[in-house]
Amino acid sequence: MGRNDPCPILITGGGRRIGLAIAHHFLNQQQPVIVSYRTFYPAIEVLQEAGAVCIKADFCHDEGILAFAEEVKSRTHGLRGIIHNAGAWVPEKPGAPITEVLCAMMQIHVHAPYLLNHALESLVRGHGHAGGDIIHFTDYVVERGSDKHIAYAASKAALDNMTRSFARKLAPEVKVNSIAPSLILFNEGDDAEYRQKALNKSLMKIAPGEKEVIDLIDYLMTSRFVTGRNFALDGGRPLR
Repeated sequence: MGRNDPCPILITGGGRRIGLAIAHHFLNQQQPVIVSYRTFYPAIEVLQEAGAVCIKADFCHDEGILAFAEEVKSRTHGLRGIIHNAGAWVPEKPGAPITEVLCAMMQIHVHAPYLLNHALESLVRGHGHAGGDIIHFTDYVVERGSDKHIAYAASKAALDNMTRSFARKLAPEVKVNSIAPSLILFNEGDDAEYRQKALNKSLMKIAPGEKEVIDLIDYLMTSRFVTGRNFALDGGRPLR
């Protein structure tokens, strides 16, 4: 990308669901996008045809994370922002070694954003006051824990804390915030009974869809003042 082109937004895990919707949102605004993906979906080809730079990456080990960072640096001289959407939801269950569960959750939710934020710091800096943004996706369970996803909740809590640390480190050039969703959208295979049970957990009793997340991202990236904060998207679930 040339020096006079708009700097792209990097979205990790952009091949499906919320990450994919975010990528298309920015592309529709003529905003360049770089997307990471681990598994190829037909949606990746659609993103490429729309103009996105799509880079296959494996964040399951540090070498893959750092190799991805080097590839990003070879593609652009700067980044408008980084949206850390890549994640996994692995429970503790019989037959799954708990050490492997913990390592996997910390790798994707802590190692990846930590290493990428450091490796790509020079790309998000240098655009003036509040000219860059980093957004982490944490989770509603950060506040209350989870008896079935202990490692997952712990890794998201670490990411929540890291939001404040990077906000301190990168201000005032780069704003760093996090979004903590609860139920945003269902999976195609979720049956009616499960859906109703999930909806009943919040005050608002809806699955609002990706637009709710996109609207908040737009706000955070437009603001020139908000940093180091966590924004709950949970439909009032803690008040149930």
